Amino acid sequence: MATFHIEGGKKLKGTLEPQGAKNEALQIICATLLSPEPITITNIPEIRDVLKLIELLGELGVKTERLAKGSYRFQADNINLDYLQSERFSQQAISLRGSIMIVGPLLARFGEAYIPQPGGDKIGRRRLDTHFVGLQKLGAEFKFDAEKHFYSVKAQKLSGAYMLLDEASVTGTANILMAAVLAEGTTTIYNAACEPYLQQLSRMLVSMGAKISGIGSNLLNIEGVSSLKGCEHRILPDMIEVGSFIGLAAMTGSEITIPNAGIEHLGIIPDSFKRLGIKMEIIGDDIHIPAQDEYEIETFIDGSIMTIADAPWPGLTPDLLSIFLVVATQAKGSVLIHQKMFESRLFFVDKLIDMGAQIILCDPHRATVIGLNKKVQLRGTTMTSPDIRAGVALLIAALSAQGNSKISNIEQIDRGYEQIDSRLNAIGAAIERIN
Repeated sequence: MATFHIEGGKKLKGTLEPQGAKNEALQIICATLLSPEPITITNIPEIRDVLKLIELLGELGVKTERLAKGSYRFQADNINLDYLQSERFSQQAISLRGSIMIVGPLLARFGEAYIPQPGGDKIGRRRLDTHFVGLQKLGAEFKFDAEKHFYSVKAQKLSGAYMLLDEASVTGTANILMAAVLAEGTTTIYNAACEPYLQQLSRMLVSMGAKISGIGSNLLNIEGVSSLKGCEHRILPDMIEVGSFIGLAAMTGSEITIPNAGIEHLGIIPDSFKRLGIKMEIIGDDIHIPAQDEYEIETFIDGSIMTIADAPWPGLTPDLLSIFLVVATQAKGSVLIHQKMFESRLFFVDKLIDMGAQIILCDPHRATVIGLNKKVQLRGTTMTSPDIRAGVALLIAALSAQGNSKISNIEQIDRGYEQIDSRLNAIGAAIERIN
């Protein structure tokens, strides 16, 4: 297990270019299973979760070729379905949440798919009902082996159907969409997730010959086709990294420029940071955050305390709430952070309280943060990264803190952020990776 040793209190200055979007990459790579023809994907983030998925597809029979950094060619023309019954597959899939999205493509193209209950961040209950109920509506037979925690779906033929999803699940929508593009007839998905990741997946599928309308809305109509061809696709910049870098600049009082930030796909993320008092300038597709000695949280019009809450797109992504919470600890004013989706995602605040932050954990979903206005620095301490986003939030806190900090279990951070230590060191941070 590796550890970060961080010397806090340093001002950073420079450029941080965001990697390709992790959440999009996991969907796009799974979609390569839908065609036997070559598919080239660029701007792939070479992070642990993505590389593990590429390895899994390779053992499934997908030909994978690394053309250059972040650029890969996939060809799924000789799939070995027997691999899905192997112990090796079970071990790989259990450790990777994104593996669930191979189910829709395999079912659509080969009539069957198997998956163990996937892992991922321990941030609360993450049910899969939406995925399998949607696939059942398309005509699949679903079975769950409760003893082995293994899911299976089979269908001789998928047929289009109308469905109203019980939740706007991003991965659930992706799985159903990838199955529906090869189903016979028309499928209507209402209450579909419409995040930029889904929009990108839809556009890729259209370039492969799929017929999808309603892209960017919560109502998708899919007219099934008999087969899909190859394509080329470029992944968007990672909005979570962009938000993380904005928060880093504010907490450390640093001047940072984020080039090629994918401004048109960020939704309300920049405005949400502005509600915390963080100044930024948008120049073309770049974001410049000036060094700020302090930033003040807005109140609502009636003077009541500001609430920052997650919501389905175009609302604020839940993946950034950990960043908003840690940034608020050094703001002027108070804010209520409301994490509606996951009931364990705020439990990392005890580490921030140990560092001197003033936070009241109201319940598993809500925390009130009383900002210190940078009058009292956080103190360095020893911590453990519980998940990807909390891990980066703790790293930001450590970089702003007085003294030295240690963060263990940084493999969690590596799952979502590519070479984050060397990239931050290049602009003035002091982070040492100890293996």
